[in-house]
Amino acid sequence: MSSQLLPAHEEEDEILERTRYSGTSGGLATAGYRSAKYTPHEWLENTRAALHRAAAETAGAERVREEGRAARTETEAAAAQRQYDATRHLGARLQDVHARRSELERHVGRLLSDTERLATLKRRLERALHATEIPFAIAADNLTCRERRSGPELVQDRVEEELLKEVELIKSIQALLKKTLDQTVSQISQNRSVQQVLELDWSDKHEAYILDDECGRYRSTSTNTQHHANSATAQHHVCDVDGWMSFTQRNVAQAEQEEEASAAMCVLCERVLQETAEDLQAQCNAVNEAFTQHCHELTHAKSLLELQLTQVLEQIGSQERNISSLQQAVFDKEAPLRVAQSRLHSRAQRPNMELCRDLPQISLLSEVDQISAGVCALQQQLREALGSLTRLEETRMLLEKDIGCKTHSLLIDREKCLKHRTLYPTVLILSGY
Repeated sequence: MSSQLLPAHEEEDEILERTRYSGTSGGLATAGYRSAKYTPHEWLENTRAALHRAAAETAGAERVREEGRAARTETEAAAAQRQYDATRHLGARLQDVHARRSELERHVGRLLSDTERLATLKRRLERALHATEIPFAIAADNLTCRERRSGPELVQDRVEEELLKEVELIKSIQALLKKTLDQTVSQISQNRSVQQVLELDWSDKHEAYILDDECGRYRSTSTNTQHHANSATAQHHVCDVDGWMSFTQRNVAQAEQEEEASAAMCVLCERVLQETAEDLQAQCNAVNEAFTQHCHELTHAKSLLELQLTQVLEQIGSQERNISSLQQAVFDKEAPLRVAQSRLHSRAQRPNMELCRDLPQISLLSEVDQISAGVCALQQQLREALGSLTRLEETRMLLEKDIGCKTHSLLIDREKCLKHRTLYPTVLILSGY
């Protein structure tokens, strides 16, 4: 029991004492057995060194085991923590990618909606532009028809002024519609270009989301993982987070800019279509009103001319009867004049002193003078009546010609122009519907 409490080197010394030989040597007879051999002290030292080395290695092995156990525990905890951190970062990254992807998806939807709305407005602009051809053809035909008016009716009246305004208005509206149509086509092209960029970005983020989601599901117990020796070194083409954010933000900002431009373009198209249709309809109403008023004025003037023609015709009839009466009166004066002149001629044959200026002579002379003066007066009246009849005939011809011109103008304005204008497109058609 006491030997167990001794140190290790004391135990070794005790063992050596027990085995030490205290007798004398055998002399020369044993000399060969003692050559090239270790001494007991050397043996003791060698054994002691082996024991020391074994004890040191045992202690070192225990220390290495403890250090290995601690390193294993530490590395396992660190690896688990790093895997947890990486998984958490992947989850946060998935949320960022999902948020950006959803934002891109919203803007793609808005651009699609804006592009579809602009395409609808583009079709309306095309239909409205095509619909303006009918008013232009109507106005041009009205002007051409009114060029066939004759006489004093070929005048630049309010109707012609309104028709010229209508033609100029239609030309300006066509130019405005073409310009707006070009702007709409350009905006649609820009929307589709930005939409394509957003869809490519969305597609990249969708693919990245799938990959990061798959990476987030990897665990140490997963069987679908493998070693990729160069995966940690192939990072020369990787961008930083700020670059990733700024790239998407630029795309979103461009999309928002095009969305605002599309909204403004839609408002512009709606306003252009509405205002042009209203302007054309207002000018059409102005032209129709001018036509109606002019037709009313022509009808009234024609009625007055016809009434005046009736009066002229009555005057012509009365004057013709007056001329006949005057002619008959002149003819009726020939017989009394012949009688009076015959009497004077016969009495001029009286002889000598019988050829005196007596009362019958004076009476006959007075009668001849009166009859001659009456005939002259009747002839003067006859000439005036004939002149009046000639003027009345000329007036009749002028009135009939003027009535004919107004009748022809009424035929053009009422029967041709106004009926043709009934084909004028409605406001809905002019608005592109």
